[in-house]
Amino acid sequence: HLATSLPLPSERDHLRPRIDLIVFMIDIKSKYSLKNVETSLAHVDASFFLGKVCFLVTGVGRVNACSIDTSAVCKLGETYCSPVLFCELELEGVRAATAQRLVRILQISAGHIQGVSALSFVSLMRKSDDD
Repeated sequence: HLATSLPLPSERDHLRPRIDLIVFMIDIKSKYSLKNVETSLAHVDASFFLGKVCFLVTGVGRVNACSIDTSAVCKLGETYCSPVLFCELELEGVRAATAQRLVRILQISAGHIQGVSALSFVSLMRKSDDD
């Protein structure tokens, strides 16, 4: 399910399936995109930042067209203890690899991978970022 911003409308809460993962998409070419994500973050329950939030940054193949400094997005990932994935959706191979990574993160956050919790996954990601 896609939403352009948060909070989600409450009138259909009873029909909405459980939310296992929130992927915030940021178009690196649009400052509005980052502002929208920053505004939406205030509406996310703190427990989601324990392995159920991910930032997906698109348009990274065009460095000269960037309106957002990548360090600002990395800081979001650090602040909210959430992974940041950078990709160029126009390249088929990168798009497919990114989709596979997102599906794997979703499987973990939904509890479908035995022996790996969302919290332990984020901990492993933090460890590899520090190296």
